[in-house]
Amino acid sequence: MGRRASCQTQLGANTRRRVTTWVLLKSRRSGAASQPDAGNMMTPRELSLFVILVPLTMCKYRFHALEIRAATGFAPSETSLGPTLAIGRVPRATVNDIVSRNITMVLENLLMNYENSQLPTHGKGVPTVVKTNILIRSMGPVSELDMDYSMDCYFRQSWRDSRLSFLGPIKSLSLSIKMLERIWRPDTYFYNGKHSYVHTITVPNKLLRISQDGDILYSMRLTIKAKCPMELRNFPMDRQSCPLIMGSYAYTSGQLVYEWQEGSSVNFVPGMALSQFDLMGSPYRNLTFVRREGEFSVLQVSFNLQRHTGYFLIQVYVPCVLIVVLSWVSFWIHREATSDRVGLGITTVLTLSTISLDSRTDLPKVRYATALDWFLLMSFGYCIATLLEFAGVHYFTKVGSGEIPLDDEEWEEWEGIGNEEFEDTFRTMISCSPQAVHPEILESSARRRGSLMCALYSVSSICYLCQG
Repeated sequence: MGRRASCQTQLGANTRRRVTTWVLLKSRRSGAASQPDAGNMMTPRELSLFVILVPLTMCKYRFHALEIRAATGFAPSETSLGPTLAIGRVPRATVNDIVSRNITMVLENLLMNYENSQLPTHGKGVPTVVKTNILIRSMGPVSELDMDYSMDCYFRQSWRDSRLSFLGPIKSLSLSIKMLERIWRPDTYFYNGKHSYVHTITVPNKLLRISQDGDILYSMRLTIKAKCPMELRNFPMDRQSCPLIMGSYAYTSGQLVYEWQEGSSVNFVPGMALSQFDLMGSPYRNLTFVRREGEFSVLQVSFNLQRHTGYFLIQVYVPCVLIVVLSWVSFWIHREATSDRVGLGITTVLTLSTISLDSRTDLPKVRYATALDWFLLMSFGYCIATLLEFAGVHYFTKVGSGEIPLDDEEWEEWEGIGNEEFEDTFRTMISCSPQAVHPEILESSARRRGSLMCALYSVSSICYLCQG
């Protein structure tokens, strides 16, 4: 009420004289008409209302002008309040237009002597603190071949710059990204980044907001591709930890310090999932890196990933186990069916070779063997063992039937490698007598032991994979 009363006083004599002059001219024009029209004449009641309402209307616009001046520190000009405050005319500019124009004036005033190359705490003896948080929208793919990973995130930074503080009822200002070039901002970069970019469709995805006390929020949407050193000895039952390290490029820890935002440092969009991994955790911490230029404050977050084994169970392990089982079926094929048993053995070996090559397509050429390599090597060993077993059975069968007789020189070679008992046993096994049954014994032993070993191999492989 006090402000409105003072507003009425500020109208001054000019406004009153302007109203009185207009009333007199209206009355004279009405009285001077040759045929006066009653509709053009003002009644005493209309005149009284007009004299009361016009000052109130003038006071209303002047009151808004005072509010704008209190909020921005600038008094709006007459042109900002409309073409004129002429009696009977409505101002074309609204209060929102006035506020918008005066916000621009506020910014121009704040940036008039602003030096964007200096830190906000320049000359105060304390470092500028930049608080950071990340909201991850999606992750992947994670590449073992290139040892890197990608993610789409909202990267937010906030700091205080007292040079940009202001007074008024407006709590914060959302500004255009063009203002970024006119204010100081941290030179954050990713230490282990390979290729990162800001999304620009349909406009650059950036946000800049300044509050009354000079707190600045700078947010952008990034796609980050970063390096992830991997240890693949337990592949595909492995766990990986992929770090993301960020910090200042030029400012040392005495000038600029990075901190994680309390309570919301690293967040994920609900329902986010990776195709090949389970996200087990994302611990974060503050670090100090020592370089030749000095000590630098950095932030690190590690994404702990555990690989899904379902794909490898279906595409590699189960087919390999079935092929090994199939290779041991040759023990139940008659030893005289040479072509059948050899064809089955070669087919299993070639099939395992194809699976082995296909499984290593997406793996780097590391200097050590992975768990998958050992598994495939064992599968190869079982399949080749079936071929060697059949070769032995076939050889002793031919020797026993007399098709491959042993001459004296061969006997002399065998006699020199063992004692007399071994020689007698060996002579009995390869004897050409019709009572020799050593191929059948060898075949029967291979069936029993091979089946047992095949079962143990299959069960242990599946259990190990499921446990991993």
